[in-house]
Amino acid sequence: MIKINIFILLAMFSYSECANILYVIPFTSRSHTIMLKPIGLELARKGHNVTVITGRLEKTDLPNYHQIQIDHKEIWEILGTERPNVFTMTEISAEEFHNLILWRGGLAFTEMALNSSQVRQFLVEDNKFDLVISEQFYQEAMYTLALKYQAPLVLVTTFGNCMRHNIATRNPLQLATVIPEFLQLTDPTSFWGRLRNVYFTFYEFVWWRYWYLVEQEQLAKKYIPGLPNHLPSLYDIQRNVSLLMINSHFSFDSAIAYLPNIVEIGGVHLSHSIEKLPKDLQTLLDKATDGVIYVSFGSNVRSSELPTDKMEAFLKVFSEVNQTILWKWEDDKLKTKSKNIVFRKWFPQKEILSHPNIKVFISHGGLIGTQEAIFHGVPIIGVPIYSDQYNNLLQVQNFGFGKILRFDDINEQNLRNKLIDVLSDNSYQIKAKEVSNRFKDRPMNPLDTAVFWIEYVIRHKGADFMKNPALQLSWLSYNMFDVCIFLLLVLILFLYLIFRVIICLRQYFLKNDLAKSKKL
Repeated sequence: MIKINIFILLAMFSYSECANILYVIPFTSRSHTIMLKPIGLELARKGHNVTVITGRLEKTDLPNYHQIQIDHKEIWEILGTERPNVFTMTEISAEEFHNLILWRGGLAFTEMALNSSQVRQFLVEDNKFDLVISEQFYQEAMYTLALKYQAPLVLVTTFGNCMRHNIATRNPLQLATVIPEFLQLTDPTSFWGRLRNVYFTFYEFVWWRYWYLVEQEQLAKKYIPGLPNHLPSLYDIQRNVSLLMINSHFSFDSAIAYLPNIVEIGGVHLSHSIEKLPKDLQTLLDKATDGVIYVSFGSNVRSSELPTDKMEAFLKVFSEVNQTILWKWEDDKLKTKSKNIVFRKWFPQKEILSHPNIKVFISHGGLIGTQEAIFHGVPIIGVPIYSDQYNNLLQVQNFGFGKILRFDDINEQNLRNKLIDVLSDNSYQIKAKEVSNRFKDRPMNPLDTAVFWIEYVIRHKGADFMKNPALQLSWLSYNMFDVCIFLLLVLILFLYLIFRVIICLRQYFLKNDLAKSKKL
């Protein structure tokens, strides 16, 4: 009887620890989903009741994992344009990328998500949540769901450090060494690199705060019922989030000073991977005694859209090597006589990269794929296209486990030289394993880290004590400008007084000299 009572008490305690969590990850990109879905699933496995607003349904038998699917549309459909050849975006500036894709696409996608039939139905229901977790990716109207349900807000991003969030929450900017996600700098620490960094950081912030967030606020008011009459600005909501989880780790990304409520969870989707390779791929990889070169430009960039001259350069060089080539290729039109090349429209990437016979990963440098290569110690030859890809690959090159091949420089000679270099020089493999070891060397794996801090915020009712106390100060006070101005005025007054004393002394001695001369 005593044992039964103890069991009941334990069960009641366990139940009391469970929370109702709303997890908002509507963006339909496959790579975003790959990184974000393990967090929601793990929270459900821990016993929490998780409701997910998602762009991609997950097959699961967890009864406490509830999915609300947004209308599935690609970003180009929403914008009302044809899908461009993404390789044409290699030359656009960070400002153009924001104007053409992030600003316009973010607003259109947010409106589409909020206006989806299942989401509209969900928002009029009488739900209660203890926590709202939202992806941070240009869909800030979703943050107001935390106000609707009077719950703390946690953000999670598929990117690393975020300058907009740093400015809002008063996290140190460190502009000499830290750059925004979407700004490409070939020499970040040079004078011109740092000058460009300062300009773009504040360019992006001003447009985001004074235009983009205003547009997002209008969408929130239009589509989300039950919001407070006096709605705080989205900027104030961003300032007061309880926790931001970022997709980075200091073992690979820059060492950066973070507030306690900014937590690195880079590699979160690699923590508990139990998926296995399909039998045919497993056999193919096992038999590739000369090794395998894996080629993929991610979920958004299509190899099949490569210009003819660059495609032929790849095919020619691949036909010359002994390695087996696994190449993500999105159509059935390509014909080649090379028997060592295997084309498929999609590969289970992290499982492929885990195989010991993988020698090189030819990639576009997306952060998710780069982390998968790091985790498994695979050297990279990177062809950056847009976004954060160049920054990721520059870090890979600087650490010595990969090479950058600019898109415009792709030809037989350049590709052959870089491929032979990485395949033949053992130092790339050694460095890849070294970075892999330190990427994995943590007190807790990334998924457990994410779950711990989410539950920490729940236990401590939003954990306001983790926020920067400087949020209570004005921008002038936080940056000590008022103190600096006071000290400058004191210095000016002091110098003025010294100047006046010198003038007075000079006049005094001149009078004495005149008096003496008259007596003579």
